[in-house]
Amino acid sequence: MVDPNQMSRNQRLRHDRLTFYKEDIDRIDKLLAEFLRLSGAKCALLIDKDGHLVTKRGELRTVDIDTISALVAGSFAATKEMARLLGEEEFTAMFHQGQRDNIQLSLVGDRTLLTILFDDRTTVGMVRLYAGETAKKLADIYSDAINREPTAGSELNEEYGTDAKKTLDKLFD
Repeated sequence: MVDPNQMSRNQRLRHDRLTFYKEDIDRIDKLLAEFLRLSGAKCALLIDKDGHLVTKRGELRTVDIDTISALVAGSFAATKEMARLLGEEEFTAMFHQGQRDNIQLSLVGDRTLLTILFDDRTTVGMVRLYAGETAKKLADIYSDAINREPTAGSELNEEYGTDAKKTLDKLFD
């Protein structure tokens, strides 16, 4: 991995704001579908730490995805602060148990949260076992995305900011 202090502006942007391409999402979706098959969970969501849905697989009929994504990110942010107060850097997993449904949250890398909704058709042990394996495979996909060579025209040059500012100035004049 590249030292963040030695990165160019473009490299830093790519590192800080991981971009997923269609082939990345296809790999992630396939991995989540396999996770659901093996674990018996109902649904798997991949949410970034800012509360945006990256992708989802499984059955989710009555759940507002945007709301659950924001709440998951907020919950994890609060838990990170609790961990810090206890002398831990971060807790990497959380579990919420309800009467019918349960949620397992797992930190994947330093960017996303694997959110798993499941009921009594499976056990928390099965979910945790396969969530750990899935998180490792997701981290490999992220590594591939970070280390991907930029395609022609995808890098922002120094003139981009100036050109964008001029265009915006013209719009508002």
